[in-house]
Amino acid sequence: MRIVQAPRASAILYSILTSQQERKPWLLPANICPIVPITFLKARVPFEFVDISAETLHMDLQQAEDLIRQRRFGGLLYAHTYGEPSTPTDFFNRIKSLNPELLLVDDRCLCIPGFEAQSSADVILYSTGYAKIVDLHFGGYALLSNNLVYQPANLAFNVDDHDEIERSYKKAVQERVQFVYHDMNWLETDASLPEWDDYRLQIESGLKASLDQRARLNEIYATRLPLELQLSQEYQLWRFNIRVKNKSKVMQAIFEAGLFASSHYVSLASIMAVGSAPHADTLADQVINLFNDHHFDADRATRMCDLVLENYES
Repeated sequence: MRIVQAPRASAILYSILTSQQERKPWLLPANICPIVPITFLKARVPFEFVDISAETLHMDLQQAEDLIRQRRFGGLLYAHTYGEPSTPTDFFNRIKSLNPELLLVDDRCLCIPGFEAQSSADVILYSTGYAKIVDLHFGGYALLSNNLVYQPANLAFNVDDHDEIERSYKKAVQERVQFVYHDMNWLETDASLPEWDDYRLQIESGLKASLDQRARLNEIYATRLPLELQLSQEYQLWRFNIRVKNKSKVMQAIFEAGLFASSHYVSLASIMAVGSAPHADTLADQVINLFNDHHFDADRATRMCDLVLENYES
């Protein structure tokens, strides 16, 4: 495999999509970061959403395989929900045998950055942008199979367009309305980047501090919060995730106390494409992502636990 870099991971994804001659639809998990389908919209590559599994919280592999057996798709993007690192190798091999031309993207943007092939996918994608495991405020890279056609895009970029597209999709997500895409120069594909060896060194040097910080805060969350609220340990690295019945009340209490938590990721099935994803909807209605990175500290993590304990319904 070979390595490519870009100012952000979505620029690599865009370049992959526009480098292919075929523009068949792709399959995406319904709980993907909104910027992923927006990248497909910019590349003018159609897509469909697949619900998640209630057990694994990742893409429902049986649903995806059934679709691939019925119709031809250009590719499938598999994302690791909350950075859970396991890879469905058997599934990857099975769908490749059904359609050898289908492109497989293993989206590991919320996982620990790696430099060796973690799967048999054609693309293994990482990010070092905002709020990732290693947050360098810029950058994405990917391991590409040697036979994958890849031509880096060179697009005009306007920071105001970037801010506008963010406002637009966040408004659609918040209001649960159909997102209408209008193309603009929001995607930065060409920027001054460090040489690969320097970039890798920055990633490696930032990783230890990131993991140490997460371990400290996760210890507070794991010991102070009821186990019944917590997701399994393998889902708890990117952020510490809990599920509650009365999410809106808990979130309101958090923000009223001057703290903050996040609410990733909603189902995009009714926002950026036609369809439904009930399991993704259920997860989004219950999950709260508690911060464990450099934006938080032990005192705030402890206060956060107190707020959850005062307000949650299991």
